[in-house]
Amino acid sequence: MEPAKTARALARVPLPVTHAAYRVQQATLHYPLRALQGVLRRLARQGGEADTAHIAQAQARYVALLKQEIDNVEAGHYGAELLFQLPMADYARGLPRLLSEMPALFKRYRAGDWRSLPEGVELSRYPAYYRRTFHWQRDGYLSRRSAELYDLGVELVFTGSGDVMRRQVIPPIAQALAGPCRGPACKILDVACGTGRTLLQLARTFPEHDLYGLDLSPYYLQVAREVLAEAPNVSLVAENAEAMPFRDQHFDVVTSTFLFHELPRAARRAVLREMFRVLRPGGTVVIEDSVQRSDAPELAFFLGRFPEELHEPFYADYLQDDLQTVMREVGFEVEGEAPAFMAKVVTGRRPSAET
Repeated sequence: MEPAKTARALARVPLPVTHAAYRVQQATLHYPLRALQGVLRRLARQGGEADTAHIAQAQARYVALLKQEIDNVEAGHYGAELLFQLPMADYARGLPRLLSEMPALFKRYRAGDWRSLPEGVELSRYPAYYRRTFHWQRDGYLSRRSAELYDLGVELVFTGSGDVMRRQVIPPIAQALAGPCRGPACKILDVACGTGRTLLQLARTFPEHDLYGLDLSPYYLQVAREVLAEAPNVSLVAENAEAMPFRDQHFDVVTSTFLFHELPRAARRAVLREMFRVLRPGGTVVIEDSVQRSDAPELAFFLGRFPEELHEPFYADYLQDDLQTVMREVGFEVEGEAPAFMAKVVTGRRPSAET
């Protein structure tokens, strides 16, 4: 159903019914994907099973995320139609293809082979840290095949909560957009936009504003253009976030989801400096990424096994490199932080010209 029709239909449904339907949807994703995760870990011969206490602690954060999602809808931060926008039919068709990739993925994992990149790609145009098979996925981020399976893979890793976590950037953005913009429409930039899942939700929530997406992978942007085909207010560019092709102070809001844990320490700071540069004085930055050790000691077991199991070579350093501290280093004023299951959302501001 088209988003506008879904919104009109949900407007006629009592909120408790909508919330119950949402919880049923998430349960039908969460529990089967958790079971599938367990099977795949055993097939991959990954050790270190979580005990009941670890699982209970993670599950409590998951339940809190779903409650926050419903609270966001009730507060008017975004419409209830976003709760039901997962492309379920596409994911159902893609699951056999994703599973067919698993034997080769397990082989790369066991061999520690993070260099299996596609032939014919000019690797020199990408930084060295990017030229690897993140998540042990075939081709890393450098093929359309990888891009077509990426979102489904994220939902598998996070048991159906990938889009739910991404949506948690919307409330602070909505609050920022309640203030004045520099032009007739606010300009919002999503850094490392990937296949466009965050931009799609922003486009449906803020159709009156101008959205921009930047990503280093042209292959992921090919898929993003299809995902965003019905969002005419979105522009996409394939460039490195360490040297963005935008003029100073161009954007009212800059956001990013799940980028910084995949960057080496120096690159994290370079990207944040660029985000600061392109954001207008008084503008808002909203960053969502993995929790860090000091945020959630109860998740230490899961955070500890993540880098090896999913080939995240810079993740262990990220866990120690406090995101709020780094944001302050480059000049941002940090305004708040909120949990989002295995992630957190940090909101900041570029100081206004008067301060």
